[in-house]
Amino acid sequence: MATEVMTGGGEAPSPSAAGRIARFIQFLREVRNELRKVTWPTFDELKKATTVIVIFVTVLGIAIG
Repeated sequence: MATEVMTGGGEAPSPSAAGRIARFIQFLREVRNELRKVTWPTFDELKKATTVIVIFVTVLGIAIG
């Protein structure tokens, strides 16, 4: 059984504005690094995928409506 009493009365100190900005900049750097790892589709792959989606949505729209 826990018999410890919590004292200290208060919240943790909030980070300063400079600390928040530094964390935000670090976050943006990490996002940029992750986006560099992405294998982006070629233009031909993009055209094929878009064509398939447009045809599928058209057929589904005709079937439903």
